[in-house]
Amino acid sequence: MTRPITLFTGQWADLPFEEVCRLAGEWGYDGLEIACWGDHFEVDKALADDGYIPGRLEILERNGLKAWALSNHLVGQAVCDDPIDDRHRNMIPADIWGDGDPEGVRRRAAERMADTARAAAKLGVKLVTGFAGSPIWKYVAMFPPVADSIIQAGYQEFADRWNPILDVYDEVGVRFAHETHPSEIAYDYWTTKATLEAIGHREAFGINWDPSHMVWQQIDCVGYLLDFADRIYHVHCKDTKLRLNGGRNGRLSSHLPWADPRRGWDFISVGHGDVPWGDAIRALNHIGYDGPLSIEWEDAGMDRLVGAPDALAFVQSLNFDPPKAAFDAAFARE
Repeated sequence: MTRPITLFTGQWADLPFEEVCRLAGEWGYDGLEIACWGDHFEVDKALADDGYIPGRLEILERNGLKAWALSNHLVGQAVCDDPIDDRHRNMIPADIWGDGDPEGVRRRAAERMADTARAAAKLGVKLVTGFAGSPIWKYVAMFPPVADSIIQAGYQEFADRWNPILDVYDEVGVRFAHETHPSEIAYDYWTTKATLEAIGHREAFGINWDPSHMVWQQIDCVGYLLDFADRIYHVHCKDTKLRLNGGRNGRLSSHLPWADPRRGWDFISVGHGDVPWGDAIRALNHIGYDGPLSIEWEDAGMDRLVGAPDALAFVQSLNFDPPKAAFDAAFARE
């Protein structure tokens, strides 16, 4: 069952796709979780040009890699975010932004997320990872006071916007793995439960498990795996280092930039932080997860050309199968 180890290309989108494939192949990765930005994968071209996907596949094969998932986190964020503003304009394609009218942006983003499923099916992958956005994240502080009816209306809006998208995923045999992440409709344990209930627990919608977003919130990321076992569709290997020391560094990080020592936590290369990876791999074995372990390299204090092969070596050292027999079977008479 040894799982494939892949590189998520989102943090490498400033490099050409061919260069990222060359590096990943030389380092020994099994394949990629391909980002739908930069020149790595363009959904509109994949659907309009019959030669586009064979070209991507040829580059992968030449470097000894396979495609395991598509990521469209950036466009997915715009599907039900409120507000829609310059942050979105700076990260989504110009044709999705259009004239910037918020409802138009959301509609075009929804159409592109549906098209991403169609493109994934053409590429031969069964999974799209991403964000969903949230109309209620802005209320997370709960002050000024927020009526529960507003929160419930937010979950309903999410469902209304995503159910038609997921209909397309069902049609083409692709699933969506939502990353549990602050700023999303599902950002912790209980909001994951509420989100799955809002979407009717439909099979097209599952979870991209990334423990780096749970550690700094003090969520039991291993217990999360066990409780949502049937929804763990994809895994991101990313780490977080807590620095809640001296009574000065706060959990919300004070609007400080990455790697600033005054922050209460930082994303850090996998294996160098506080995620209990040994327990996590054992939990993944227990729930029967056999999908990719996708290394999402984010570390403002380490060069990525050092971090990516270092992360691969760490994950390889833990990527063990469960035993075929109990260790005490040797003591049995029969």
